[in-house]
Amino acid sequence: MASSPRPRLAWATDIHLDHADVEARQRFARALAASGAEAVALTGDLAEAPTLTHFLDGLAEEVSLPIYFVLGNNDYYRGSIEGVRSVMRERYGSGRVRWLHGGWERFGDRALVGVDGWGDAQLGNVDETPIMISDFRLIEDLAWRDREARRDHLRSLGEVEAAALRGPLSEALAASDEVVVLTHIPPFAEACWYEGGTSHPDWQPWFTCHAVGKVLREAARAHPHKRLEVLCGHTHGAGVAEVLTNLIVYTGGADYGTPELQPGLR
Repeated sequence: MASSPRPRLAWATDIHLDHADVEARQRFARALAASGAEAVALTGDLAEAPTLTHFLDGLAEEVSLPIYFVLGNNDYYRGSIEGVRSVMRERYGSGRVRWLHGGWERFGDRALVGVDGWGDAQLGNVDETPIMISDFRLIEDLAWRDREARRDHLRSLGEVEAAALRGPLSEALAASDEVVVLTHIPPFAEACWYEGGTSHPDWQPWFTCHAVGKVLREAARAHPHKRLEVLCGHTHGAGVAEVLTNLIVYTGGADYGTPELQPGLR
């Protein structure tokens, strides 16, 4: 008896719908509908806090597929972390449009796991980098902290993300031989792609989530016969990193104003 075809997943990241005009958003929705996928994965930076539900609900009206998403740093802009997450839990904790942070879902013979991730100030030139990103002004939890307090808070946020991933990932690996992890921040320096290479150490503290990477690496080593694929974004640079033979990280490319699907279906 022939097995049923594996369900296919369309993936997009850093779509910044608040930067896209109506035509660009409609073109993106049509591409999703025509993709042949059975579900959609969105790996963060969808809009900003005040407009996030507006754009998510608008996309859901245009696309009848299940939508699984995690949030990126831009999704917290002009808001607070807990304030945004409280809305996400209430509106998208279940149903066709689901915030997958700290959860998992069966998807055919695979499992989908989600965690937002956070640039957790552990990798790269942490103490001397001159790079200041907009997060430090536009996210209430980070605004106007001094350098040391900001570093310590980001590290604690990274540990919270790692803790949110650990349980669902363990459950997903027990249920499936193949797990797809949705996250926003690249969890390894070698997956932090920009313009064809890995990002400069000055950028890596804010563009990698080392704590999540540790959980992924430990899980892959503990399950050598199972496969983990990670879908992430944040850098707007595309690349693939084989961290271990059974742990592959795909980082999606993006341009402001032109939300697009990543090549191929997963």
